[in-house]
Amino acid sequence: MRRPSTTVAPTTAERVRSACAHADQAMLALPGTDPVRTPVHHLRACGDAVVTVALGSAAIHAAAEPAGSPAVLELTDHTPLALREPVRALVWLRGRVHAVPDYAQRALATEVAKENPHPDLLDVGHTTTVLRLVLDSAVVADSGGAASVCRGELREARPDPFWELESAWLQHMDSDHADVIAQLARHLPVRLRSGSVRPLAIDRYGVTLRVEGPEGDHDVRLSFDSPVDDVQSLSKAVRILAGCPFLHGTRRI
Repeated sequence: MRRPSTTVAPTTAERVRSACAHADQAMLALPGTDPVRTPVHHLRACGDAVVTVALGSAAIHAAAEPAGSPAVLELTDHTPLALREPVRALVWLRGRVHAVPDYAQRALATEVAKENPHPDLLDVGHTTTVLRLVLDSAVVADSGGAASVCRGELREARPDPFWELESAWLQHMDSDHADVIAQLARHLPVRLRSGSVRPLAIDRYGVTLRVEGPEGDHDVRLSFDSPVDDVQSLSKAVRILAGCPFLHGTRRI
């Protein structure tokens, strides 16, 4: 059985970036107020986060203070598959939240839309307003454990290059490539092979499998020999990891 010769994995900053890009739910917590939902949440390349909150939210008044307000943005990354435990990762972005002047609201929303064309950005100025969270640090927690990262490291990192394609890949593997999943499962510890094996994550560094068994869930990461940078290389790396003999075929997983 072939096993990867080198262990490679995303850095903590990359884990934060990718989880934030995937996150479909986020809540902003400030001292003395109940957490508020943020329909739009976007971690910018500069290391700051932009969020929208409903007009009239208590967060708006706190952010309007001259020095802003301490705040924590909690983001939840859910798996695109129907798994027993749907949460893949949690991220906490800690810093100070500041109001954005009315004249700059639409301009900032437009800048965010260039990287994250979220439909709820159209509500800015009508039912929502934009706030800016200046970060001090971030913490990410997943099955691999919890780790923190500073703003400087976040500025240097980017999300996984395949994050926009990942959901479709996982769904396709799960529904149409049980044979590939079975081949990947050969790398699992013997004690886990009797559980239900599902694909949990794919990135430029490897594949993560979720094993749902009678004694609980286990996530196992299978690393590629080296990071990949394009879809063709990613497909080939998955097939090599699965032990597929037809490495020069045109069919993509």
